Amino acid sequence: MGNKIKMESTEIKKGKLLIAEPSILNDRSFNRTVILLSEHNDEGSIGFIMNKPSNYILSDLLPEIASDLTIYKGGPVSNENLYFVHRVPQLIPDSLEIADGIFWGGDFEVVQELLLNNNLKNDDIRFFLGYSGWSKDQLQDELETTSWMVIENQYQNIFEISDTSFWKDQLMRLGGEYRIWANAPENPSLN
Repeated sequence: MGNKIKMESTEIKKGKLLIAEPSILNDRSFNRTVILLSEHNDEGSIGFIMNKPSNYILSDLLPEIASDLTIYKGGPVSNENLYFVHRVPQLIPDSLEIADGIFWGGDFEVVQELLLNNNLKNDDIRFFLGYSGWSKDQLQDELETTSWMVIENQYQNIFEISDTSFWKDQLMRLGGEYRIWANAPENPSLN
């Protein structure tokens, strides 16, 4: 029975969360990350890092929009491009459902208008520079080499998640040896 639970929890599927294993602490792009898996198919996987804010706000990149929405580092791929994930498909046409009321992309001109008219709340949408991507079978290989854990997204609104403690909170929930890693300093050389 234990194997059945483990197999279900490691199934790669869009809408799930990837939690960076402590074994990849030296990876600058993915150290202490939690990734929303937004696509997974025979060609590969795409996701967005949910807990790594950049130093930019939306008006830094789009000066015509007076918005202080934080831009997140979505991942190392195509990080000169802006992407967004939201929960308001009724407002943003051409959105693709990821899972359970979470959507990716859509008509960006409509998004700009909604922002200009203050019709989007901070917890309706999240913007990212770049994304995280894996080629066919690459993510499965990384799971087998203990780079990632796959968990269900159990959050009512993933956009309300605290970015600073999200990874640590996930490890604390897992318990055991993960509790030790959760409390380790981000840079052990400064300890």
